[in-house]
Amino acid sequence: MRNIKINKKGFLILIIGFAFLSYSYKSNFFEVAKQIEIYNSLFKELNMYYVDEINPADLTDKAIKNTLKTLDPYTNFYNEQDVEDARIRREGEYGGLGISVYYTKEGIQIREIYKGFSADKAKLKAGDLIIKVDGQSIKNMQRDQLSMMLKGTPNSKVSITIERQGSIINKELTREKVVVNPVPFAEMIDEETGYITLTRFNNKASSEVKKAFRKLKKAGMKKLVFDLRNNLGGSLMESIRISNFFLPKGKTIVSTKAKIKKWSNSYKSTNKPLDLEIPIVVLINGSSASASEIVSGALQDYDRAIILGERSFGKGLVQRQKALTYGTQLKLTISKYYTPSGRCIQELDYTNRDNKTGKVPKFSDAGVNEFKTQNGRIVFDGGGILPDVKLNVSEKTEETKVLLNSKAIFNFTTNFYYKNQNLADAEKFEFTNSNFKEFLKYLKKDTTFVTKQERLFKEAYDKADNTNITKEYEKIKDILFEEKIGSIIKNKDIISEKIEDEILSRYNYKEGTYKNNLSTDRAIKEALSLLNNQDKYLSILSGK
Repeated sequence: MRNIKINKKGFLILIIGFAFLSYSYKSNFFEVAKQIEIYNSLFKELNMYYVDEINPADLTDKAIKNTLKTLDPYTNFYNEQDVEDARIRREGEYGGLGISVYYTKEGIQIREIYKGFSADKAKLKAGDLIIKVDGQSIKNMQRDQLSMMLKGTPNSKVSITIERQGSIINKELTREKVVVNPVPFAEMIDEETGYITLTRFNNKASSEVKKAFRKLKKAGMKKLVFDLRNNLGGSLMESIRISNFFLPKGKTIVSTKAKIKKWSNSYKSTNKPLDLEIPIVVLINGSSASASEIVSGALQDYDRAIILGERSFGKGLVQRQKALTYGTQLKLTISKYYTPSGRCIQELDYTNRDNKTGKVPKFSDAGVNEFKTQNGRIVFDGGGILPDVKLNVSEKTEETKVLLNSKAIFNFTTNFYYKNQNLADAEKFEFTNSNFKEFLKYLKKDTTFVTKQERLFKEAYDKADNTNITKEYEKIKDILFEEKIGSIIKNKDIISEKIEDEILSRYNYKEGTYKNNLSTDRAIKEALSLLNNQDKYLSILSGK
């Protein structure tokens, strides 16, 4: 009888459990349906009765994107044009002119010219401002409209009007198939050391890395510097394939944990590796993220390479695209990933964002956990991949971060280029102390590098009856400027390196920057020194 009572009780609990789950599901479904109905009725009323015309697509696009902002920055809604832009980034191919651009209120400003494509053949220059396309002014166009203006089917013609240093120039160009190579440079540093830079993990990443590796092996490569600096990531599967090049078959490269069980996986190396013996130094910095961290984390955990540079970005989240209606898409975060040793390197905890301030806490604020590599070396979670050998660079001030996110360096480079069009031996150019002083002087007239304090002070001045305080305003403005300059001078090393790279690419394309870096870049020099000292190299990896 006692057993029967227990079974009845257990059965009753089970029934209640199912009932609760069913109610919970129905309740949640009802809440979703309710909110959708509220939005539909609001949208209908706005569209019918609002005094001015409303753009339904634009209104919905903004509503959805603002909603998703409260989650993490990687969960995004893509309208039809966004989907096309994402496809281009993923596949690395499009019909266009061979340029990267800034979208501005004045038009489309050319940021970089890709060597050998239509824009290059037509002698367009970085800094050129496109103000008309096929005779139509593009001033004050929305970004979505601007992004569609230059792209099109290969072999189609497009007429553009550009403004260059006060002159107006008309050009007719032919769109062509533009292939963005994720490995823009792979050369020998010396007789035995090869260098490969990977800039993105698009669908061509692993095939291009393999091609570059084999080319350098034929040239005599016995040691490798693999550069993942400023690589923001991309395809998870491409990162697994590239890790597999240097790790044995059957090794776990990365694991994912998701709310949906079928999206929780352990990914192993399934192919024959390219090389299990070649000494490797992987370069990373604060802009090495996602797939870059998967590769560097796996090679670090198996003690297969020395990681050199700065702490990586700290993105341990995985996204997946989900098709929606009418050609739109949702890219949403579905899981966290873990390196072979068990580390989740996600830095920011978006789940616990402060509702009042919007501030996102760091996982490392609660303390980091220790893990061990295959050789027993201690590594940590909670904030990117920490390098085995840290490169000594100054810590970025808040003002320097604002500077690097502005167009000030780009604008200065344009100004420098037109002042020095016949620069002697541009390939070996070095940014000197004198050049840095010239840059600081230029910032006095730049309008894009504005700190939060400067912006707030100007807003207050504009709202005030400023006729009586103009002199005081100018004095305080000068003080704020000098404080800003004093702050960025602390990062002279970082800023000088960035400007030098911009100038070199302006004269000799991006290829010129890479060639110059082989002999001048601090991280590459340090990597070369490590690879040439095998005792030190092996000692670091052994953990002794």
